[in-house]
Amino acid sequence: MPEIKVVNMAGAEVGVMTLSDTVFAADVNGAVLHAAVRTYLSNQRQGTQSTLTRSEVSGGGKKPWRQKGTGRARQGSTRSPQWTHGGIALGPKPRTYKLKLNRKVRRLAMVSALSSKVADSELIVVDRIAAEEYKTKTMAAMLRAVGAEGKTLVVLSEKDERVIGSLANIPGVKTTLSTTLSVYDILNCQKLVAAKEAVEKIEEVYAE
Repeated sequence: MPEIKVVNMAGAEVGVMTLSDTVFAADVNGAVLHAAVRTYLSNQRQGTQSTLTRSEVSGGGKKPWRQKGTGRARQGSTRSPQWTHGGIALGPKPRTYKLKLNRKVRRLAMVSALSSKVADSELIVVDRIAAEEYKTKTMAAMLRAVGAEGKTLVVLSEKDERVIGSLANIPGVKTTLSTTLSVYDILNCQKLVAAKEAVEKIEEVYAE
């Protein structure tokens, strides 16, 4: 079983945590990770794009000129797609981009993402993440102390408005809960900072 050191908010080591093999030391499945990220990004799309066809734009009721004898190409409407201000041919219409993954594939993707972070030494476990007040400076100092530079995902075990609010103004930092963790967010960060209690909850859910 992999072991990882546990630090406090000042960056000092306060203990060692043994991680579950099935959650944090599994084989990384690239194909499943790709499917999970593709599904997540597709499900973020609203699908509300819409263009007007020739039947939906205004005007064009009168034939521009007679059918024969003018030397010009025959035209039936000034709202045909080849005309300026005409309708759009084969343009996008509202649709859904929703994709689904079955439960076992979702679990495998999550385990692969978490295991990849441990393998790359990008998981940082903090014994307790808390804030007495809304103070961005305090949270920024905590991230520097634990070595979380750049894009960082902070995982909490339960909602803490002071912590979330204090982290919100730091560029590149995103906060989530152990119950709403997504594969995309894990892969999209350079450092994964998780409260010890959050790690325990993740193991409860995903350990076999």
